[in-house]
Amino acid sequence: MTPDQEYVLKTVKARDVHFVRFWFTDVMGNMKSFAVNPNELEHAFEEGMGFDGSCINGFSDTAESDMLAFPDASTFQILPWRPDSNAVARMFCNIRTPEGEPFEGDSRLILSRVVQSVREAGYEANMGPEVEYFYFRDSKGTEVLDRGGYFDLTELDSGSDLRRDTVLALENMGIPVEYSHHESGPSQHEIDLRYSDACSMADAVMTYKMVVKEIAALHGVYASFMPKPLSDCPGSGMHVHLSLFDHDDRNAFFDPNDPLGHHLSSTAKHFIAGLLHYAPEFCLVTNQYVNSYKRLTGGKEAPAYVSWARSNRSTLVRIPGYRPSEEMACRVEMRNADPACNPYLAFAVMLAAGMAGIREQLPLPESSEGVNLSSLDPSKLRELGVQKLPLTLGNAIELFAESDLMKSVLGEHIHGYLVDAKSREWREYLKQVSPWELDRWLEVL
Repeated sequence: MTPDQEYVLKTVKARDVHFVRFWFTDVMGNMKSFAVNPNELEHAFEEGMGFDGSCINGFSDTAESDMLAFPDASTFQILPWRPDSNAVARMFCNIRTPEGEPFEGDSRLILSRVVQSVREAGYEANMGPEVEYFYFRDSKGTEVLDRGGYFDLTELDSGSDLRRDTVLALENMGIPVEYSHHESGPSQHEIDLRYSDACSMADAVMTYKMVVKEIAALHGVYASFMPKPLSDCPGSGMHVHLSLFDHDDRNAFFDPNDPLGHHLSSTAKHFIAGLLHYAPEFCLVTNQYVNSYKRLTGGKEAPAYVSWARSNRSTLVRIPGYRPSEEMACRVEMRNADPACNPYLAFAVMLAAGMAGIREQLPLPESSEGVNLSSLDPSKLRELGVQKLPLTLGNAIELFAESDLMKSVLGEHIHGYLVDAKSREWREYLKQVSPWELDRWLEVL
């Protein structure tokens, strides 16, 4: 038994934990869970706990339904929103087949493999997401709680207490928060997690989304991570900050002698080029719903253009310049992902794309500094060599389905499932008649 497993067993006894929830995700990134009696934990560490995989989207069919969940003792945490007496804890799980083999539909497995390939290339990957969301009166509609804007700290920001309680709950679970604030839309908020390694951060994002919803429910309101719930307001994104450090703990993205003046190394430039080159192909993973493309095509600072810059916040990739000459602060910010994505798969495809850029020595295009891309017509964009991300889920499916990199990174099981499931969603969406169509045309046609 490992030290982490021994710690779990001792803590369960000392803290009077009555239930331990085993957490894992389906392919779409939806949290799944079942509760285990503490008396079963030692057995679970050794042999896993069985469950019916045919009930989980993207796992298996009824003919091959048996799965095993092996809890990761290093992820053990007490749930702070549950009572101290008869406490409830959680652990994330790795999924295996009855033969003990890693299950190819396990998103956590996909990310761990990519992280291992990054490590074999000589780097450690750090991720730091900025996750946005909305508060609504309830889950039945989009009645907002306030009319606040960026960084408001007045009576306009009725969500400040909710954010405070959420941050405290996250920190109680060992997830450090850098800062939180009101976002630009009414009742829209953002909490930024302190950077960590990719696998730990994906676990943290899943925990974050659960905590935000639980704290909102305790306050009698509803929190939504829907990318674009309000037509006339900005959507919610999940901007992801990425950096690579070598095994001597030096920032591989930093070069104080960068001739372009961005303090970016050749490694960073190839990495950015990889993100730009492959973004249209992995957009289905980072933006996986019909509604995701309402955000990307909604204007404002929506990152719809395959471009990069330092200060232009409409670009797909931005180089944060808060402390430009400081090595530890050098990183790239990927801006297209939204908070409804599966963070394990999203982080995996981002890292894989960046590493492909390094491996293939892809050249970095000219930056779009100072250019308002949304104001340019298609011919001017073509002249500048700037393409758009997919405009619809249907476009994203086509590019993803033909992507050799995505097939390689995600494996046949997940890649094939996403193409099939998202194609069904797209066909279903196309058949729907929207209220907008009825309002615009019913009385005049």
